[in-house]
Amino acid sequence: MADLRELADDCVHCGFCLPACPTYQLWGEEMDSPRGRIHLMTQVMEGAALADPVLEHLDRCLGCMACVTACPSGVQYDRLIEGARAWPLDQPRSVSQRLARAAIFAVFPYPRRLRVLAVPLRAAQRTGVDRLITRGRIARRLPAGARAALRLAPPPTRPIRLPELVPARGPRRAVVGMLTGCVQAEFFPQVNAATARILAAEGCDVVIPRGQGCCGALSLHTGRADEASSLASDLVDVFGRTAVDAVVVNAAGCGSAMKEYGDLVAGRSGETAGRRFAGKVRDVAEFLADLGPVARRHPLPLTVAYHDACHLAHAQGVRDQPRALLAAIPGLRLVEVGDGGTCCGSAGVYNLLQPEAAWELGLRKADAVRAAAAAGAELLVSANPGCSLQITAALGDASVPKNHPAAHNRAVMPVANTAEVLDASIRGLAPTALVKL
Repeated sequence: MADLRELADDCVHCGFCLPACPTYQLWGEEMDSPRGRIHLMTQVMEGAALADPVLEHLDRCLGCMACVTACPSGVQYDRLIEGARAWPLDQPRSVSQRLARAAIFAVFPYPRRLRVLAVPLRAAQRTGVDRLITRGRIARRLPAGARAALRLAPPPTRPIRLPELVPARGPRRAVVGMLTGCVQAEFFPQVNAATARILAAEGCDVVIPRGQGCCGALSLHTGRADEASSLASDLVDVFGRTAVDAVVVNAAGCGSAMKEYGDLVAGRSGETAGRRFAGKVRDVAEFLADLGPVARRHPLPLTVAYHDACHLAHAQGVRDQPRALLAAIPGLRLVEVGDGGTCCGSAGVYNLLQPEAAWELGLRKADAVRAAAAAGAELLVSANPGCSLQITAALGDASVPKNHPAAHNRAVMPVANTAEVLDASIRGLAPTALVKL
């Protein structure tokens, strides 16, 4: 706790974080700003009880790290909020909150369990039961988190099993490991396949180790530090059996957590290996920008809007690289989502634990995306599966209030990962391969 106190003392309460904070934008409440939350943390460190309403304000934080970018004093708010969320509680959460968290973390960090959960979910989608549940009378009887889960669920996808090695095309320039992830592998397997193809096309041997588990990002960002540390150690062990120059990640939240492995496994027997592993982690756009292109880009006449995933732009500082890669595609026009990169409300499992606030942010993001569509954008590009799920759901929502600006304009814009767009250009695919609804 002494380390957190030193970090908290770096805050001079200047207020630069206020306009950058999504929850402060929503409610205008000082204690729901980074500055206010740091004040609450300081009170707890001085002996105040970690109970409601302190806990409520800490739980309401998205962990989007926009405040880290905005702060002129270099306050490490990411470490502060992760540390505070790991504190033991003086007063337990409600039974419903504890059950929700137990259910989420009994499934999401385990790809096989997530796969099993997807079976009834897809059956509900095929039969239309999901729409009846989320929009009928039954919806009012369901917990808000359960309604959010059904609303966010993506359409069924065909599983794609990747080989353990995808060899480089042409002269080998690097050997890279690739994280397949949990949500990415189950709900967006085409993103992993596209990532492997573009890395191979750029001259990389792509090693995809069997037995990969969760990277621990969801646990880390929700205060389950011991669980996150255990998952991190397991993943380091799996990749430690391979000799790779870099570990490439196509999900922003995962990459952000994996770059913290040196601190996360500190004090464990594998600390040295964890720090070495963390030093190899690269977002796919970051890695490709550093590597430089050799594969030919075919024209892709398409206007795309790029959405900054918070854990890529703010936590990893990767902003220019994906834009540069997209802008280098012949025929592609890039436009911005004009909301200053405000969080879409996904934030790991935030949209399941704080569904009302998350949904309001999702609708705001959808409005900004529609404005980009008015400027000609045909496709939204994101670098995080959670963002893709959240924004797609908000764009297609049919239950927005009648007085909401989106009520008469619910047109859905397709969402793709940066890797999918690059893959389409390298393979010479038509724009329809990306913009089919």
